[in-house]
Amino acid sequence: MGVVLALVAALSYGLSDFVGGVASRRSSPWPVALMCAVGGLVGAVLVALSRTGEPTAIDLAWGALAGVGSGLGGAFLYRGLSSGRMGVVAPVSGVGAAVLPVAVAVVAGERPGVLVWCGIAAALPGIWLVSREPGEGGRLAQGLVDGVLAGAGFGLLFAAIGQVPQSAGYWPLAVTQAVGLVSVALTATLLGDSWRPRRALEVGGGLVAGVLATLAALAFLLATQAGLLTVAAVVTSLYPAVTVLLAATVLRERLGRSQLMGLALCLACVALVAGG
Repeated sequence: MGVVLALVAALSYGLSDFVGGVASRRSSPWPVALMCAVGGLVGAVLVALSRTGEPTAIDLAWGALAGVGSGLGGAFLYRGLSSGRMGVVAPVSGVGAAVLPVAVAVVAGERPGVLVWCGIAAALPGIWLVSREPGEGGRLAQGLVDGVLAGAGFGLLFAAIGQVPQSAGYWPLAVTQAVGLVSVALTATLLGDSWRPRRALEVGGGLVAGVLATLAALAFLLATQAGLLTVAAVVTSLYPAVTVLLAATVLRERLGRSQLMGLALCLACVALVAGG
């Protein structure tokens, strides 16, 4: 069940990034990221109201820390995508999102089986290859910063939200989205960019992406409660594969040979992790 929930999270994050990325390319990334956080907050509050829980101050603090990662990860991912550097930003962010929570989980005492480790080994190059676009080599340095920052943000999100127990309910998730909203606004202000939405595309695209991101975060939280954080983090981090497949089917973008190899590795990862 943990693997299934993590796959739902990956699908939802992939859909969210596709919607938010398209909106960012046609407008501005920071307003889209802000509205994504608004949509995520509304969705998370509705989810939290649907189930009672007893979150402690520590649980809410983990949710707040996850919100810092969520806001920064989404904002820098959209900034990279808005400049057309998906071939650099997406793979770097995906690998970063997987590595950090796996490291935290192992330090905390998780010991996955051999098949799971083989799946992790297949996932990292798979994430890179599936979202790598041809001809990006000369622009690697330009997109690397956004990718590293986005990956660190998502890795922090996954590592922190994975510490929330089932007894806490879903209010820590609402705190995550609220802090994420503030993080986007503060980061944009510090960088001298405007985060105020002025176009319908920024509002609509961001809200849809935010609702999908809330579904993804909820599925990831449930996946960590049903199984290992290492498994949930790695499978969820396959989200770039979903984004790339959507770009190929909806936007008619062609898949290169390396991307097809990456998809094969991603499928191998899911099979190995499920088998383990």
